Amino acid sequence: MPQIVVVGSSNTDMVVKMPHLPCPGQTVLGQEFRMIAGGKGANQAVAAARLGADVVFVARLGCDVFGDNAIQQLRNEGIDTRFITRDEGCPSGVALILVDEAGENMIAVAPGANARLSPSDIESANNVISLSSVMILQLEIPVESVSHAARLGQERGLKVILNPAPACAGGLPSQLLQHVDILVPNESETRAILGLSHDIVVDSSLASRLSDLGPEIVIVTLGARGALVVSHEGAWQVSARKVKAVDTTAAGDAFVGALAVAVGSGHDILTAVEFANAAAALSVMQLGAQSSLPTAEQVADFMNTV
Repeated sequence: MPQIVVVGSSNTDMVVKMPHLPCPGQTVLGQEFRMIAGGKGANQAVAAARLGADVVFVARLGCDVFGDNAIQQLRNEGIDTRFITRDEGCPSGVALILVDEAGENMIAVAPGANARLSPSDIESANNVISLSSVMILQLEIPVESVSHAARLGQERGLKVILNPAPACAGGLPSQLLQHVDILVPNESETRAILGLSHDIVVDSSLASRLSDLGPEIVIVTLGARGALVVSHEGAWQVSARKVKAVDTTAAGDAFVGALAVAVGSGHDILTAVEFANAAAALSVMQLGAQSSLPTAEQVADFMNTV
């Protein structure tokens, strides 16, 4: 199995299940509360680890109970946490998540120490980065640090996967995209990078515009409609597997973690996307972020039966 380095965020998710999402100024009585380990970086690290990869996680956490719990839970997943920096001057990140009966969600994030993850924190992991085959990045840490990690990863010969989430208004630095091998945005993130309005339909031509900015491969995730894959060799749409969604919170993270495992294992990109779609489908059938991420055995059984 591949060695994967994840550079990114770790949050504690506070999740409330409710009949419908509130409008501005409205109070809605919830049905269930859970506190779950989350953060896009940590989610993607756990997703890859549960699918069999050797995972190193580079992050920054506060010196508080949320940070203590996060590190212990990551260790329980077999993830290398040696390169998680503890910040005495800033709390750990938290996310407040509302989930309705259809599985749709609203999320507010207080990044805390995530916003202080620095290039020097990433440099501390240089030796293990050099031994890895894939690097996963997201945008819940400073974009300067993301750019530094992408350049370092590509210089060391890793496949660099960027999930540009949350959407970055005003696009992304050109030097960042030039150091990315596989870009994995959703539809709204695609529009944000290209500076388009929310009513523009995302199609292969828009994905090709993203590829022209540097990435060798662009994979636009389309939720229940699967994923659009564009490379210099062509464009394909890979269908999603039909399931009943309970909570879509970590679907994108399950997809990215599984994609990294498949790519790092030497699979072609369409096979990798099929595998990632299956992992994402399984994740939406459970409540929570890391609690919903499937194992390799679960994904294999699901692909053989659905």
